[in-house]
Amino acid sequence: MSAGPAVLMPGTGSDEIFVRSVFAGPLAAIGVTAVTPAPEPGDRLAVGFLTRLDELATAPLLVGGISFGAHLAAEWAVRNPDRCAGLLLALPAWHGEPRDAPASLAAKASAELVEREGLERALKFSVDGVAPWLAAELNRAWRRHGDGLAASLRVAADRPAPTLEALAELDIPVGIAACSDDPVHPARVAHEWAAALKHGTVRETALAALGQDRESLGRAAVAAWQVSRR
Repeated sequence: MSAGPAVLMPGTGSDEIFVRSVFAGPLAAIGVTAVTPAPEPGDRLAVGFLTRLDELATAPLLVGGISFGAHLAAEWAVRNPDRCAGLLLALPAWHGEPRDAPASLAAKASAELVEREGLERALKFSVDGVAPWLAAELNRAWRRHGDGLAASLRVAADRPAPTLEALAELDIPVGIAACSDDPVHPARVAHEWAAALKHGTVRETALAALGQDRESLGRAAVAAWQVSRR
């Protein structure tokens, strides 16, 4: 069992509050502390997180995140294989170039909406008809990104994730969580990542479960990571 902390990063337009609600409990149950840096909104979103990982890696780190945060964690591990002790990844959205990945298209559409309508009207449109838990998350996190929201969304939408070939070079345990009913983060992508990895395991849950229990997603990733360590 890792005695050090795990550093977790949020997804596109999300924040450290949500990623902490997903991972802190499941990690505490196995004796690991969750460290959840806040996003640096705007065009430095990715650079800010990667720089923070460099600063925190005084010893090999367990790193992870949700969606775009999972991409950044894997990107950092590929660049720093000797500084990463393992990965906890939830809802990876693509590998390689984003192309027409649903999550990339959704982030671009949201950025355009924010730029055209302003934050408050964009939020009103974006939460209409969505599950109450997701509406609450968007209302909090988007406002916290503030004027940097559109740029944050574009950074996430356009940044390549590690290729399957790059993932295949990693020799660390990787736990991946997927939601079987999530069209924006298709479960097949999680399985493609796992198949490419030397030590990758997927555990599936559902968005319906996430709505009732944020930790359901974190538990799936942690359980998968524990299998990959054996």
